[in-house]
Amino acid sequence: MDPLMALLCLLPLYPGLAAEARSCPQNVNISGGTFTLSHGWAPGSVLTYSCPMGYYPVPASRLCNSNGRWETLGSKELTKAACKRVRCPTPVSFENGMFTPRLASHPVGGNLSFQCEDGLTLRGSPVRQCRPNGMWDGETAVCDNGAGHCPNPGISVGAVRTGSRFGLGDKVSYRCSSNLVLTGSAERECQANGAWSGTEPICRQPYSYDFPEDVGPAMGASFSHLLGATNPTQKKTKSMGRKIQIQRSGHLNLYLLLDASQSVSEGDFQIFKKSAILMVDRIFSFEINVSVAIITFASNPKVIMSVLYDDSRDVTEVINSLNNVNYKDHENGTGTNTYAALNSVHIMMNNQMQRLGMKTAAWQEIRHAIILLTDGKSNMGGSPKLAVDNIKEILNINQQRSDYLDIYAIGVGKLDVDWRELNELGSKKDGERHAFILQDTEALYQVFEHMLDVSQLTDTICGVGNMSANASVQERTPWHVTIKPRAQETCRGALISDQWVLTAAHCFRNAENSSLWRVSVGDPKSQWGKDFSIDKVVISSEFNVFAKKDQGIREFYGDDIALLKLAEKVKMSTHARPICLPCTVEANLALRRPPGSTCRDHESELLNKLSIPAHFVALNGNKMNINLKTGTEWTSCIEAVSQDKITFPDLKDVREVVTDQFLCSGTENDDNPCKGESGGAVFLERRHRFFQVGLVSWGLYNPCVKNNKNARQRAPKGKIPRDFHISLFRQQPWLRQHLEGILNFLPL
Repeated sequence: MDPLMALLCLLPLYPGLAAEARSCPQNVNISGGTFTLSHGWAPGSVLTYSCPMGYYPVPASRLCNSNGRWETLGSKELTKAACKRVRCPTPVSFENGMFTPRLASHPVGGNLSFQCEDGLTLRGSPVRQCRPNGMWDGETAVCDNGAGHCPNPGISVGAVRTGSRFGLGDKVSYRCSSNLVLTGSAERECQANGAWSGTEPICRQPYSYDFPEDVGPAMGASFSHLLGATNPTQKKTKSMGRKIQIQRSGHLNLYLLLDASQSVSEGDFQIFKKSAILMVDRIFSFEINVSVAIITFASNPKVIMSVLYDDSRDVTEVINSLNNVNYKDHENGTGTNTYAALNSVHIMMNNQMQRLGMKTAAWQEIRHAIILLTDGKSNMGGSPKLAVDNIKEILNINQQRSDYLDIYAIGVGKLDVDWRELNELGSKKDGERHAFILQDTEALYQVFEHMLDVSQLTDTICGVGNMSANASVQERTPWHVTIKPRAQETCRGALISDQWVLTAAHCFRNAENSSLWRVSVGDPKSQWGKDFSIDKVVISSEFNVFAKKDQGIREFYGDDIALLKLAEKVKMSTHARPICLPCTVEANLALRRPPGSTCRDHESELLNKLSIPAHFVALNGNKMNINLKTGTEWTSCIEAVSQDKITFPDLKDVREVVTDQFLCSGTENDDNPCKGESGGAVFLERRHRFFQVGLVSWGLYNPCVKNNKNARQRAPKGKIPRDFHISLFRQQPWLRQHLEGILNFLPL
């Protein structure tokens, strides 16, 4: 029998072969780019084109139809795919000034310059550059005469504005030229506070997308108060803009909506999950009352977790639920029904309102944040805007209650994501953005990793470092301070409250008059840096460097611990914030431990291995890596002391020098502290917060090159480097004696 006839006879028995026979053709290459397939060449598979940076694909994607033919989404014709050069739009007009060059559109890397007429001040960026995503860098240039209740709102590149009066209550409206898409607010009103309502309108190419470094800070601005600034007395300054504020008596409902439709690959869906887990873990690391809902959706939504569940308040249960979300739950529903996903949030809200009572404060004081992660436009279920309108209605969102709802609409992927729909769904708060398109899921993860901004956090919450991509070294370790004596070796220390610094006692061995000393808090190279005088020095009475001289031990550093009370309180900022001390109520909250926890529980959690990765801060501010040894590893770590015959020529028992007060590091590839880094915090990270477990005391080797704080040398052959740090767990009685009333201690 002819082989082809044999295959045709088998098709009714093996439907899979029929599907294979209907597979779409493979001649789909794109000139200058690449492509990926969601489900191979089979019907239902989505083909997504990619181009190098500075280019965009035309078309963006294709769908393999059941008839075995490719369909270009949004077009009837099957055109040859190609990568085209990205262009930035040109201004339609520029009030009271001129711009150059005047081109129909601008190439990537091209500049656009603005100049005002005499007597007018230029606000914004005088020169802007076209970026590879088709967006101009910088800010909208405006020539302003300072008149009007609100400042001149300007006209963004590519936009046309109607309205030229800027008095109280006046409105301006915007539209985009040619085929550009408007994101932001199409209409804005001049408000009593002198600011324009809504978000600045931006006209962008349909193929444009956002860079992660732009999205992270924009989202972080809205989330900064979720990080623990839950103090109801915190003042809202003009520079802070509008923030979500969760008071200690309040509550946040966080709704995570993850698109699992067919155009989302399983790998990309895992990134959606991973990003959501990262965000949940970070938010729960602060003392906020939060409940999390998890909804996956394709043709239909599936509620994985509701805010009505008790487990929705438990970070472990929430993360377990996210980990267990199954991509294949939606394999039979290939569409994207965003309306149904948002409507399930509306139903959830309605049920909670019925349970709590519509008129009760318990219901009315809940804040709600919705994060929608999708990779394409909704193609079934009707307009999702209707669901958003229902949500706003049930929450009674008006101008006075706008802070009670935030909707973040995030499009991810290289498909034809609908800018107009995302913009329609995202909230439009004064000076903020809530709608974004990222090019891929890795960019999404990068955003979630760096989005939570602590720059506006002014509460004394402990152990918060700014982990955003553009943070300075001081912002990453804001507790780190420099102690500057007069004509003495510089020491380091750590802020443990807004007025107390923990450091090493030996820094004050030869200090005749500590009133001449200064403590530098924050970054001395910026406006945040400030020198504080010392009001009080508390040195452990047990510290005596010559205590064991008669035993042949020239120097002994037991009880090498001191406290400094600053002459005035430190104003909390992104550059200055206390680290968490274990065995305190503050650290217990940061560790998410139950209220009945003890100091021993903290030691078991923080020093729970034979080798624990930890850090200290170098002279140049960089975070250095060490491994703290405990148990049998500690015993072998300290043996190096007995082998150092130059420092300890007649030592019989190493434990006479290294008591159980000390943590040991310096093995393997550990960094070694330099002379001058004494007193600095030895700290580790848990649950996105930082905890000081020791302080740098002494060592067998100084790796630093004189007068060069950026150069460190490895120990020469034959020299065994070891470093010893005072354990704060062994200093609890002394810390409690002197910090009672400053910190809230747990039972031992």
